[in-house]
Amino acid sequence: MGITVAIIGRPNVGKSTLFNRLVGKRLALVDDTPGVTRDRRLADGSIASLEFQVIDTAGLEDADPESLEGRMRSQTERAVEEADMCLFLIDARAGLLPDDKMFADLLRRSSKPVVIVANKMEGSRGDAGYYEAYKLGFGDPVPFSAEHGEGMSELHDAIVAAVSEDVAFGKEEEVETEAQDLDALDDPDYIPPYDETKPLKVAIVGRPNAGKSTLINQMIGDDRLLTGPEAGITRDSISVDWEWNGRLIKLFDTAGMRKKAKVQEKLEKLSVSDGLRAIQFAEVVIVVLDVTMPFEKQDLQIADLIIREGRALVIALNKWDLIDNRQEVLKELELQAREHISQIKGMRVVPISGLTGEGLEKLMVAVLEVHRIWNKRIPTAPLNRWLEAVQYHHPPPAVAGRRIKLKYVTQPKTRPPTFSIACSRPEKLPTSYERYLINSLRKEFDLDSTPIRLHMRKGENPYAGRKRRVK
Repeated sequence: MGITVAIIGRPNVGKSTLFNRLVGKRLALVDDTPGVTRDRRLADGSIASLEFQVIDTAGLEDADPESLEGRMRSQTERAVEEADMCLFLIDARAGLLPDDKMFADLLRRSSKPVVIVANKMEGSRGDAGYYEAYKLGFGDPVPFSAEHGEGMSELHDAIVAAVSEDVAFGKEEEVETEAQDLDALDDPDYIPPYDETKPLKVAIVGRPNAGKSTLINQMIGDDRLLTGPEAGITRDSISVDWEWNGRLIKLFDTAGMRKKAKVQEKLEKLSVSDGLRAIQFAEVVIVVLDVTMPFEKQDLQIADLIIREGRALVIALNKWDLIDNRQEVLKELELQAREHISQIKGMRVVPISGLTGEGLEKLMVAVLEVHRIWNKRIPTAPLNRWLEAVQYHHPPPAVAGRRIKLKYVTQPKTRPPTFSIACSRPEKLPTSYERYLINSLRKEFDLDSTPIRLHMRKGENPYAGRKRRVK
């Protein structure tokens, strides 16, 4: 990636629509409601052969620094600092507003190259606003339609012209990297670069105001995500790259999940759907509970959803710094976890404080441990020895006077551990016996803390269809 481009502008001028257009997929939530985006979001974008990183930002508003809007503006200002250049969007149909002129002054003070983009130029309704944009003093505006993708070639040329062709296409960086590599060949103490593997995907979920964004900020050591006393600040899933003890981690912050009956507004439904997608694509999911009101019905429904999706699960008891008699409280909460979330045995329950950082080391140890178990594969031979022993000690029940036979077992996949048992009459096997098999698998092969999927299928007769040999 050659450069980093930040998309800046007032609320509801089409920044997230442009962001999605540049990255080539729908990552950011888009709605007619102003101020949908609150945190800054980073992704890889491109126009033709020009590749770059693009930052979506919250709408700029003139507000008190301590207010939610003021804190959102602070996040946007940090995006400007991190970027190599800015795309300043205006709504061409609305024309220039006082806030546009004020934020143009802010961008001028940043000394970063700026390309003015006159969005919503479909038809002729935006012509007047397009010509007004010249008053901002950033040169020729780019006529654009983020919704329809019109004006991409003009935007490509404007970005290249703003930062120079060598910088835009990373030519200077390539020369420097090549020189460093040549020097390294002559260095006897040269250590090859860290072998990057795929990052571990960890989603942070929970009810509103449980402290999810505060936890991620504490993990990465930076106020990367917008936080505050207001419930429901996070609206869409934001991914943050992190490295912990040499292991690459991709953290996903998600919107707080309320009871389904309370989710009425379209925007909140979109936010919850975005969080559900984060769970589906995660490997490990940390459920953050407010320790002052843990294991409420919504917490249990969230945990049940994660288990049904087959994700590895860790419970984080947040705001532990508020608890005095800790040993008694922890013992009681571990008991509640076993009772309320009985689908998973041996679940990891870790007390933490997202505010102070207490317990984060233990939390990450638990995350890596459940991820290891979630990926565990067991050879077929010990599996079938287990199946033989389990039937000897506790045979399947007889149905209508006929004994059900379990013939053999295999593990066709991991993530989560999934087992397939060939059975004479799978449709007759009681659910209680399947639960017994799952619990026995957990105990025999140390499969705590992860969902287990067990499929009973009718065993095929290997001689079916063959002609009988005549003696």
